[in-house]
Amino acid sequence: MKKARAVTSIAFLVILFLQGKQAKEGSDDSRALIHGKEDALEVHCSRERSRVAWKIIEDYLTPFVEQAHYQIPIKCRLHHDNDIFRDQEEHKVHVDTNEWQCSYCKKSFYAEKFLDQHFDSRHYDLLNVNGSKCLADLCGALHCDHVTNTKLRKTKCNPAAVARNRHYCESRRQLFPH
Repeated sequence: MKKARAVTSIAFLVILFLQGKQAKEGSDDSRALIHGKEDALEVHCSRERSRVAWKIIEDYLTPFVEQAHYQIPIKCRLHHDNDIFRDQEEHKVHVDTNEWQCSYCKKSFYAEKFLDQHFDSRHYDLLNVNGSKCLADLCGALHCDHVTNTKLRKTKCNPAAVARNRHYCESRRQLFPH
């Protein structure tokens, strides 16, 4: 049921996208950027939720767009150039299991969250702030929480379930000869 609801939401986004509907200018999308004290830029957008939203768009929407031979207009909030974090995300290098690297300055980190903190403190000036949108705002429609909860459940190993299902896997192995 939850999967059907997520697919329905994504289909709805595809329909809106293909019809060329655009969000109103000056709506709550522009909330991501606020000028604070001393004209310093503050970003009120979750990098993690934006990353999940982008992954959903890439996995579910992009195949439909490519199949239809459609070009996403630059004014569409789903266009990759309109993501506030897109450039920084593309400058992440996952070198090894516990090694991430910033391709701006070649500094290495043990985890992606530390690289994110590095971007926030050292490369904040490289955020795409010109007309960019916070993709995390789409998480309600894209069911980002469902996707992240599903991933967490899939990574956990339940030894009792493995023992119960072992016979199923072994019987299916005969169907696929080496």
